[in-house]
Amino acid sequence: MQNKVVFLVDMNAFFISCETTRHPQIIEKPAAVAGDPKNRTGIILTANYEARKYGVRTAMQVHEARKLCPQIVLIAPDHSFYRQKSHEVMNVLMEYTPIIEQNSVDEAWLDMTGSERIFGQPLEVAKTIMSHINEECGLWCSIGISENKFLSKMASDMKKPQGITELWQKDIKKKLWPLPVRKMYGIGNQTAKKLQSIGIFTIGDIAQYSRESLYKKFGKIGSQVYLLANGIDSSPVVSHNHDDVKSIGRSVTLSKDINNVEDAKLVLMKLADEVGIQARKQNKKGRTIQIIIKYSNFQTITRQKTIEPTNLTTIIYDTGIELLHKYWDPHKSVRLLGISLNNFDEKGHYEQISMFDLPKANVPKDNLEKTAKLEKALDAIREKYGSSTINRASLLDKNIGSKEK
Repeated sequence: MQNKVVFLVDMNAFFISCETTRHPQIIEKPAAVAGDPKNRTGIILTANYEARKYGVRTAMQVHEARKLCPQIVLIAPDHSFYRQKSHEVMNVLMEYTPIIEQNSVDEAWLDMTGSERIFGQPLEVAKTIMSHINEECGLWCSIGISENKFLSKMASDMKKPQGITELWQKDIKKKLWPLPVRKMYGIGNQTAKKLQSIGIFTIGDIAQYSRESLYKKFGKIGSQVYLLANGIDSSPVVSHNHDDVKSIGRSVTLSKDINNVEDAKLVLMKLADEVGIQARKQNKKGRTIQIIIKYSNFQTITRQKTIEPTNLTTIIYDTGIELLHKYWDPHKSVRLLGISLNNFDEKGHYEQISMFDLPKANVPKDNLEKTAKLEKALDAIREKYGSSTINRASLLDKNIGSKEK
């Protein structure tokens, strides 16, 4: 039986790191995302590592943070933007395994069992994933590697930022057991205090305590922490099904920067086609089209428009082009473009559609059914003979980008 390999990818200082992608001027300056930067009683949500050097921490009040670091830059939270960046990261991870369990907006478990035959040994593929996320999303992460979810989670916290740590069963006595009980994933402050009250101060103390005694004192939790402290965790990595998907997007880091909107339109044409195909496969229709533009200086903007629920490639593309023309800056070079379909309609019957060339924007309603039938037939050809069987003529022989997701 093949040994399991599980990664935990944890984004470093996620909220404020997202902000650096569109506010590059704060790079290497102490900065934080705060609940209300104008309110002295506001709370620090995430501080970057420069601010942490001054003692600024998550959940600290703004006035306390300013006392420690008067020059700190505070930014109000933009959770929709963080969700978009999270989606970008998850799209990158999906290139390495389909079995992904997102634990929060900024971390996810990956079942990488068997992947060494494709990507190499776990440590090497972790380095590849870290670099890929940075290149695609402008963000850094830490990665824990082990044979189960608990150990990979503990490993991911051992080196930050930008750390990669292996924590296998054979390593737990040396790497895991010396840690204080408060550092154990799943143990809160109150449980830690109760454990300390009976002489348990490290994870190793838990592992060597009587499981029966822990069960008597703490119930089911006592038995669970005993197993975890001994590196035993049988919980599987559970990927979300299509009904859980909140957004379908594709983006591409270009092989070279562009500043010509016509080149950008070709890129969006291909990406919109891929989004449409995926949406139809998952029977999803979205009300919101969003584009993402990342400039050569890593500044990023996202713009969106609400429409009637659709999974038609032509409407996804035309709406994206409308946004692209409206917000295109000819004076800036672009290194990444993306488009996504969001805000899904949960009702109605969805059909599969696709086509060779895009019709004009704002397809008349009486043409939608005809277009849908054509696209459905072409999707069926792609499904049977491969996605490269049919391409838009304008995309043939054009190297518009690399590292698509």
